[in-house]
Amino acid sequence: MRPMLQLADIEAAAVRLAGQVLDTPCVESRTLSSLTGAQVFLKMENLQFTASFKERGAYNKLVQLGAEERSRGVIAMSAGNHAQGVAYHAERLGLPATIVMPGFTPGVKVARTQGFGARVILHGNTLEQAAVHARALAQHERLVFIHPYDDEAIMAGQGTLALEMLAAQPDLDALVVPVGGGGLISGIATAAKALKPGIEVIGVQAERFPAMVNLVQGTHHAQGASTIAEGIAVGAPGVRCAEVIRERVDDLLLVDEGDIEQAIVLLLEIEKTLAEGAGAAALAALMRHRERFAGKKVGMVLSGGNIDPQLLAQIIGRALVRSGRLARLVVSARDVPGTLARITALVAEAGANIDEVHHQRAFTLLAAQNVEIEMVLQTRSRAHAEEVIERLRAAGLEVRLAL
Repeated sequence: MRPMLQLADIEAAAVRLAGQVLDTPCVESRTLSSLTGAQVFLKMENLQFTASFKERGAYNKLVQLGAEERSRGVIAMSAGNHAQGVAYHAERLGLPATIVMPGFTPGVKVARTQGFGARVILHGNTLEQAAVHARALAQHERLVFIHPYDDEAIMAGQGTLALEMLAAQPDLDALVVPVGGGGLISGIATAAKALKPGIEVIGVQAERFPAMVNLVQGTHHAQGASTIAEGIAVGAPGVRCAEVIRERVDDLLLVDEGDIEQAIVLLLEIEKTLAEGAGAAALAALMRHRERFAGKKVGMVLSGGNIDPQLLAQIIGRALVRSGRLARLVVSARDVPGTLARITALVAEAGANIDEVHHQRAFTLLAAQNVEIEMVLQTRSRAHAEEVIERLRAAGLEVRLAL
């Protein structure tokens, strides 16, 4: 029977990784601590060169390959971060690399992976389909397959995170870690429990991809088709990882898409740091399950910062709408000269700014002599948006807030 991953494996990985990846900051966030009721420390893995913790496992695996394996080249399957980690360190070590990525992979991750000299092949609509194709190519072309999570060398490399976190903050009560296939939390739990047996290790999965929760807890949560946390959108979790998680992880929590969106925006606004969906999952759990962490000293893994700019723009826009800082109003008025100017002047007097305006005559049920004006306004808050509406109504205009 294969022995389970041990602290010695992770300590050996740390020696190999010295000088090859960043010992990223583990810093306190006073504002997030205030919001969550816990003392929150962020492990900033989005500051790695490829903006993800995945470099750790990738390098630890690649550097241990034999000369014959190196000459054949490597192949990996990934939605992006493992791909970049393998491609970057393969290039540094002089190894030819092929990366198979599912079709939904954000363009920014594809471009960065290609930029490291890897051959990139887009295949399938899920990680599982991409994995099958990568395995077939590995066999056909005699390439060494580098698994993204279910490999002891990968798990050991990721576990070096816990060594650094506990060296920086030895009195942490809990570590909160995003979970996809399970490689990261397996390594972290192994190191953390060996160094500090009383520490809690808690995993976080997206509700739309609860495969590890189902496997470990025996639940039957339905799996969705997509998530903004594509880095943890794994339908087939690691077998080796699950063994470690059952024995060494204290709990697994689920967060929804709204939780993750909110966490991305909070990190951007408060910490001025960019997290992808998977990277923000730990904060999403702290926000959703406040009572679970209240009063504790919590180390949170901000696992990566690779997010598609268009997706980020949508998330920011939706957050502005939820907070009332973007408001869509529909104003009905008589269609006479000066009406639009009068309305915009009232909006300006109320201190709001017009982001968009649409003057609608044809597609409305109003009387022919009336006009419907739809405006998207930039406001300070939901209360400010209500002030604008009241000012318009006080001027005799019919106004409604549109969703």
